[in-house]
Amino acid sequence: MTRPRFPVPMPTRDGVSPSCVSLPYGPWPTIADFLVERFPAISREAWLSRIEANDVCDEHGVPITATRRYESPLRVYYYRALDAETPIPFEELVLHQDDDLVVVDKPPFVPVTPTGKYVQQSLLVRLKRKLGLDDLVPLHRIDRNTSGLVLFSVRRETRGAYQAMFPERRIDKHYEAVVPWHEGVSSVPAVYRSRLVDDDHFMRMREAPGEPNSETRIVLREARDGHALLELSPVTGRKHQLRVHCQALGLPIVNDPFYPTLQPAGNDDFDRPLQLLARSLSFIDPLSGALRTFESPRRLALPSAPAAAA
Repeated sequence: MTRPRFPVPMPTRDGVSPSCVSLPYGPWPTIADFLVERFPAISREAWLSRIEANDVCDEHGVPITATRRYESPLRVYYYRALDAETPIPFEELVLHQDDDLVVVDKPPFVPVTPTGKYVQQSLLVRLKRKLGLDDLVPLHRIDRNTSGLVLFSVRRETRGAYQAMFPERRIDKHYEAVVPWHEGVSSVPAVYRSRLVDDDHFMRMREAPGEPNSETRIVLREARDGHALLELSPVTGRKHQLRVHCQALGLPIVNDPFYPTLQPAGNDDFDRPLQLLARSLSFIDPLSGALRTFESPRRLALPSAPAAAA
């Protein structure tokens, strides 16, 4: 069932679309009091500053004032903003653009959508600014640490046809990964299946007993000097699926900050990106019926063996 689309009373600003929160029934004296309690990471002073700048309004486009009484039900719109955002020193590459689709090669460390401490540095906001497409929406996600292809929808009118390809498994996705390789190991399973569930830490996934809900096809492409290059083709699209499956096989992806050991947040090392690449996408276009294939210009390489001592 299609959810009703409400008109957004605030325009996209500097690539950032307004966020929306629905006011539940509750005891808050003012809307400002609710916002302060609902978003504890944002100080009261910051909310009052946004309100004073008319950066918070209701669903009718009326600016919220600091003393406006609480009203429910009501939708409130506001712009996400961060006091300081760490620049990510890598640029995305637009590989294809037409009336319906944008295909982008994403660098590592860049989140696809605004999240946590990244708004302006997210791929979506970067692209909205660069291309001037306020209605741009990602059709799927890849992890912030993963590099490679991401497909975006340009128009609401055709978005549903492309979105349906993913849950219906009508799109072939192929990844590459560099993993450690142990002497004596000569192969990998052609198919790996397991049941993935949320880990105790919200950022991670783990395997659990039970009916498999994830499946990955694996091909060994090259192995030498203690590392191997794998081709990974996810049949399902579970969170962190490829990373957990490689870890379960004793082949954790090189430079993975989550598996096997979760590294401290905010500890990005730009010189050590995760060695996982969303290499190619292929699908029958639901509008034209034509086969469409896109490939990242990036390549993963096995590390060189250390030079022998003289």
